[in-house]
Amino acid sequence: MNWIDGPMLGFDTETTGVDVDSDRIVTAALVRRDATGTHVRTWLLDPGVDIPEGATAIHGITTEHARTHGEPAAVALEEIATVLAESIAAGVPVVAFNATFDLCILAADLRRHGLATLSKRLGREVVPVIDPLVLDRSEDRYRSGKRKLVDLCSIYQIADGGRLHTADVDVIATLDVLTAIVDRYPHLGVLELSGLHAYQVTAHRAWAEGFNAWRTRKGLTGPGAELTWPLRRPEPAAAGVAG
Repeated sequence: MNWIDGPMLGFDTETTGVDVDSDRIVTAALVRRDATGTHVRTWLLDPGVDIPEGATAIHGITTEHARTHGEPAAVALEEIATVLAESIAAGVPVVAFNATFDLCILAADLRRHGLATLSKRLGREVVPVIDPLVLDRSEDRYRSGKRKLVDLCSIYQIADGGRLHTADVDVIATLDVLTAIVDRYPHLGVLELSGLHAYQVTAHRAWAEGFNAWRTRKGLTGPGAELTWPLRRPEPAAAGVAG
């Protein structure tokens, strides 16, 4: 039996935008997959700001709906972080597609509300994390085309039902894609979780350095890809809450 047999905890968010420092979480899902099955828990948050129309067009949540039906952000964020930290502390890997986005925006939202980040709760780095995007880039690095979740569902023959961009659906698809990746590249499944995490740190850095070099050759400006994974180091300080 190896880690792919579970337990695993899938995590995904839908947000007000794509800036991990200034945007906010609108919905979140945690999906635990273990020997007893797949167990889904979801949250709808009132982010405390207007949800841009562009974001609503993606996930379907309007400002009015979030304000009327959403939990106060601080309450939901504390619940989400508690489940994540307890699971990680117990050695259960967190699985997230493009994990850097979800973990960084969660950290920023926690700090915004004066709540401890995952690393603060754990007293160490957030390990183990598994990111199917990082693994796919590493194992099939020369494949052309996009690598969004919907694209990987097609590559690995996972039926998404056309309903992606709902947090719980995205998490289940992510877990299914991960299983298919390990089926195709079984050497990943026999790694210890700590080794798999370290493997992804190295793989992401190699990809990011190559991507940034390509940007330079093309004369593109801007910050490019972060070299660290799954969280930026050091985390930015804010509001007297260490992270």
